[in-house]
Amino acid sequence: MIKFKYTILYVSDVTRSIQFYEQVFGFVRKFITPENDYGELTTGETTISFASHKLASTNLTAGYTSSSRLDKPFGIELGIVTDNVEDLVDKVWEFNGVIVEQPTVKPWGQTVSYVRDLDGFLIEICTPMHE
Repeated sequence: MIKFKYTILYVSDVTRSIQFYEQVFGFVRKFITPENDYGELTTGETTISFASHKLASTNLTAGYTSSSRLDKPFGIELGIVTDNVEDLVDKVWEFNGVIVEQPTVKPWGQTVSYVRDLDGFLIEICTPMHE
């Protein structure tokens, strides 16, 4: 069996990041370790996980590039589907996220916006694709 199960974001403060995703998107906290170096959110079918930079550096001994709101976002995004993109973008702003691209209706009818979280990770907020 092979199944995509989770994505881990390396962040400066696991609890703060989890609180952002809870407040903005309404995701449910599974747990945060007592050391505050790892935590998970239930988002539906997939889990978003968060690991501290300290923990990440013990797993990736050759190092890695950390995400920062001061730099351009990585060439990867988290995709969040909602029926009301505008309301969710407003919540991102309310909880100190960054709006990269305002909601736009694409030629195929989907509304799409791009935001960044507290650590600068890129998030696409969009309406469902109609098949």
